[in-house]
Amino acid sequence: MKVVIIGGVAGGMSAATRLRRLDETAEIVVLEKGPYVSFANCGLPYYISGEITDRDDLIVESPQALRDRFNLIVRSNHTVTAIDPQRQIVTGITAGQPFSESYDKLILAPGASPVVPPIPGLKEAKNAFVLRNIPDLDDIMTDLRTNQPRRALVVGGGFIGLEVAENLRNRGLAVTIVEQAPHLLPPLDEEMAAFVQRELTDHGVQVITGQAVTAFTAGGQQAQLADGRTLTTDLTILSVGVRPNTEVAQQAGIKTGFKGGIIVDDQYQTSQPNIYAVGDAILVTQQITGQPGLISLASPANREGRQVADVIAGLPQRNRGSIGTAIVRVFNTTAAMTGLSERAAQQAQLPTQVVHVLGKNHAGYFPNATDLNLKLVFNPKTGELYGAQAVGPDGADKRIDVLATAIKGRLTVSDLPELELTYAPPFGSAKDPVNMLGYAAENLMVGLSEHIQWYQLADALAQGAILLDVRDPDEVAEGHFPKALNIPLNDLRARLGELDPSQAYIVSCRSGQRAYIAERILRQNGFMHVRNLDGAYQLYQAVRPENLVYRQ
Repeated sequence: MKVVIIGGVAGGMSAATRLRRLDETAEIVVLEKGPYVSFANCGLPYYISGEITDRDDLIVESPQALRDRFNLIVRSNHTVTAIDPQRQIVTGITAGQPFSESYDKLILAPGASPVVPPIPGLKEAKNAFVLRNIPDLDDIMTDLRTNQPRRALVVGGGFIGLEVAENLRNRGLAVTIVEQAPHLLPPLDEEMAAFVQRELTDHGVQVITGQAVTAFTAGGQQAQLADGRTLTTDLTILSVGVRPNTEVAQQAGIKTGFKGGIIVDDQYQTSQPNIYAVGDAILVTQQITGQPGLISLASPANREGRQVADVIAGLPQRNRGSIGTAIVRVFNTTAAMTGLSERAAQQAQLPTQVVHVLGKNHAGYFPNATDLNLKLVFNPKTGELYGAQAVGPDGADKRIDVLATAIKGRLTVSDLPELELTYAPPFGSAKDPVNMLGYAAENLMVGLSEHIQWYQLADALAQGAILLDVRDPDEVAEGHFPKALNIPLNDLRARLGELDPSQAYIVSCRSGQRAYIAERILRQNGFMHVRNLDGAYQLYQAVRPENLVYRQ
């Protein structure tokens, strides 16, 4: 059996090496259009700042090493231009010369390419780059060394854009991020992304959201924004997303769908016989919604490559889809997510409720404990877990990994308190933040608490609700909601006579824990119109600081 694989890196090389471990007799040929067939593209931004010091560390395996260990035929700089499904031949160009390769089985792993928007003046901008592979990185590093730019513009505030911005800033450049969406990191919800934006601004990065770059002038030295502003830039990195490389597949009659992604079945079979596809170029089933989508992440691509090799080798294997789990470090904080955001769940018209918890990365009494903001998205009727997000200096990865496993394992809200997670003071808490998410969500489901979200607060107050702040006076003095009524929690029972049982109250504290206790006190004393501001003051402050009053 001869298997040809178009594309290396995660999906293609995982398929090639797994297939060799399963079949020593197969002829396996990998055709890679670039010079590097196996490299760490997720590590590229960290070479910009020098955090990764050796460029060779980014090259995982060479063609010769792959031949020596796995007996693979790896051909770099081979661009496939056509596929003939009837004759089972691929053709292309290498070093200006045509080549052809027959196959019994063909695996497409062409990946995706950076989106380069049609911005006027961009083609003339010699200082504008994308970052997807090592040649891209080499171009950026050459510009940094040769032209020594002082000001950088990053167009796009997604995961890669933020990593590039961090590393350019760590290199000493003045950095501006422009994101067309209303907030950074669009896969996160707005209030969670607000913590990331604050971290960026605290480190001197200018962040502009809700704006698009409409033109480049002066050879790329000037960037025009939609609102009329002009930014001066010596170096521009475009990071506005990727699109699947499926043109050759489409020309071969292979069916594609959403945004040009290749349609595959649960064994990675395309619409053409003996042709399979994996990685960033395919549509996968979003396991929670059941809808097809593009999930351009390394972990699913590696898994898909391994699984398609199993299928070709005759092992019982199927593609069960993905939920989309991702993480990014931004200076001294981390943002991680899995599954659906609140916005995505609502767009999918799923019954949706959310809860926020402010926890600690480890026991609060142990030195160096730091805040960890978590958000859970779930079905308020069944307790099905839809997604989760975490932001904090430490511990976000651990909690999202647990929650991603819970979603994959089809656990529910009620299962989260039952999770027995490791505890010792340096590592966690006796009631881990993941357990606390479950407890808080259960309280909502059984009616012990009723939440209001940060974006609903203004309307609720306009309709006559009173915000009751149960923090202590010294906390309130540092910053507070305008016109809020302050009764510290420890005084609440004694001062119930100051409140009207027929009045609607929204209770808040710093994180939500004291507000929940206050809510229970009020409800059990005849106050029936009480809601808890989910995430409380610290969450609202992150996303709407301009609406608060601070000590002068």
